Amino acid sequence: MTKTHSSPYADIDFSPLRALTEGEVVTHSRVRDITLPSGKVLALITLDNGRDHTRPNTLGPATLFELGDTLDALAGRAAAGQIHAVAVTGKQYILAAGADLSDISRVGSRDNAKLIAQLGHHVLGKLSELGVPSFTFVNGLALGGGLEIALNSTYRTLDASAAAIALPEVFLGIIPGWGGAYLLPNLIGIENALDVVISNPLKQNRMLKPPQALELGVVDAMFPAATFLEDSLRWADGVLDGRTKVDRRNEPGRIERLTKWPIAIKMARAMLESKIGTVPRSPYVALELLDKARGGSKAEGFAREDDALADLVTGDQFAASMYAFDLVQKRAKRPVGAPDKELARKVTKVGIVGAGLMASQLALLFVRKLQVPVLIADLDQARVDKGVAHIRDEIGALEAKGRVDPDTANRLRALVTGTTDKSLYADCDFVIEAVFEEVGVKQAVFGEIEQIVAEDAILATNTSSLSVEEIGARLAHPERLVGFHFFNPVAVMPLIEIVKTGHTSDAALSTAFVVAKNLGKNAVLTADAPGFVVNRLLAKVMGEAARAVYEGADIVDVEKAFAPVGLPMGPFQLIDLVGWKVAAHVQDTMATAFPDRFYANDNFHRLAELDQVVEKDKGGRVTGWTKAAEKVLKSQVGRSPASAEEILRRVQDGLAHEIRIMLDEGVVPEVEDVDLCLILGAGWPFIDGGASPYLDREGASERVFGATFHQPPITGTGS
Repeated sequence: MTKTHSSPYADIDFSPLRALTEGEVVTHSRVRDITLPSGKVLALITLDNGRDHTRPNTLGPATLFELGDTLDALAGRAAAGQIHAVAVTGKQYILAAGADLSDISRVGSRDNAKLIAQLGHHVLGKLSELGVPSFTFVNGLALGGGLEIALNSTYRTLDASAAAIALPEVFLGIIPGWGGAYLLPNLIGIENALDVVISNPLKQNRMLKPPQALELGVVDAMFPAATFLEDSLRWADGVLDGRTKVDRRNEPGRIERLTKWPIAIKMARAMLESKIGTVPRSPYVALELLDKARGGSKAEGFAREDDALADLVTGDQFAASMYAFDLVQKRAKRPVGAPDKELARKVTKVGIVGAGLMASQLALLFVRKLQVPVLIADLDQARVDKGVAHIRDEIGALEAKGRVDPDTANRLRALVTGTTDKSLYADCDFVIEAVFEEVGVKQAVFGEIEQIVAEDAILATNTSSLSVEEIGARLAHPERLVGFHFFNPVAVMPLIEIVKTGHTSDAALSTAFVVAKNLGKNAVLTADAPGFVVNRLLAKVMGEAARAVYEGADIVDVEKAFAPVGLPMGPFQLIDLVGWKVAAHVQDTMATAFPDRFYANDNFHRLAELDQVVEKDKGGRVTGWTKAAEKVLKSQVGRSPASAEEILRRVQDGLAHEIRIMLDEGVVPEVEDVDLCLILGAGWPFIDGGASPYLDREGASERVFGATFHQPPITGTGS
């Protein structure tokens, strides 16, 4: 790559990175000249890795070296007056999905990690050093480094059908390191940049839709997919000859920096501390970079990104994030233990037993995703009517938001019916119960349904912790019963635990996996063990929190003691979310099954009868007990509180012990499945990688069973 001496990176030796190019799927930079209507010549670079849209363009070292050489050649042509502009676009549907994470995760040393950051800055920075205007025609998916290509360009257009626009790095434990943390706030203002760089990644990696990107000012113009390239070229020609004026309301001269900027940073810091605590590093590093982007030169901003990225890429949290990312992107899509999908029963009608809130959530999901008739039933017609009305109202809300068109909304509403006559289940292929969490109630429901449905219809229970085998003990054909455990809220949480008993047939199991996939969920196979995976481990967390309180620890101190575990909320905040009655029931189930390992207290049920148990602040954090709860607890709480260190160590060791037992008992095939369940079903953050990498790093695994779950432990290269 030719050195561009106007760049502060021009004299850096990037040759050590060539060792990382082995096996890289190179995204090539293909150039063609286009003569615009005005007669000006635009050199169009098309990024293309030669694969279809399922394998996005990525920006590994070899890709960057080639792009750098291409831009150097074009700079030479611009100097010779042969071209008047340069534009970058991508293959169909995709500009680029950012850096090749597999390359970044094996950089080895901090020096190499810094070189990766510097190489990205060096190459993408050339887009502003060509001597002619540069454009990026964002024709599809643009994530991370893909979006940073556009930010380094002079002008940007966007395809109205682009799948997603985002800087998702904070979600993965790093930061936008090729200009995003400096360029974006100086383009769209600090408040908007905080949303894109920090808030959105922390909201389950939320992406921008094209209209949002245009409204924020991330791009200058948006055009329809059918004529995107032609419109972009025509627009670029207008910009070049002065006919088209680009108005950026947030351009540097209009961005208020003295007052608004520091206030926004201060508010964002308070929000982060309230929502996620102080354990995750990347959001705070990103916040610092955005803060400092208020002043100084671009070169200084890029240098700060280089150092920040180098530190984070070689840290434990990024290593854990890459492990978690791999689980979600690969293992979740190929569930271990799933039978051949050809064995699955075709589902043409779904029956849901119950008409309460959970049943309504299930009905809405099934009708939206499967688009087959869905029947809900209950004993009381008023409950049935209320349930159907709620489902149809929710469809109406989706229509109002533009999530479904009017024709689809009408069709979905027509597919949902309710009844008190269970004989109407006769033609259902898949029936799932959402009734009271009590074995006898569920047995009675299935005993009645089995007499009505066809012999090969699948029966599913949404139990959260009861024995699926016991629920099916009175069935004539227990082989058709499968556990199908959703998490609340049903529309949002991506996990379904599919529970196999000793009787479950491959046909029933295969149907469950196919239905889960068609619902847009990730399924993990578990054995029929108390609490399955997620609730078993959350019961351990909640039980240890309760034990600490009953020993005499203050509830706020207990919440703080649990913070290093990394759960998205404290244990009592979590209990309050899932409901004290549900939590009491789960604790009873686990303490009954394993009395020597799980803590339960009768007061759980007394607290569950209260209208409100804990006081919370505006961010949802627990600030204390209500007066009514204090009365319940008054005579029960001891006076020997454990220290924060002891509380944390007990929960760490308890989780390590329980996971080891679950693996020995074959609840799931491998520890990766435990972590996948916790990430998808409990919101365990990527920066922990689930529970097992965290427990290995903290020494809990060694303390409990003298080894680690992972060999070698999942740690950063800088550890």
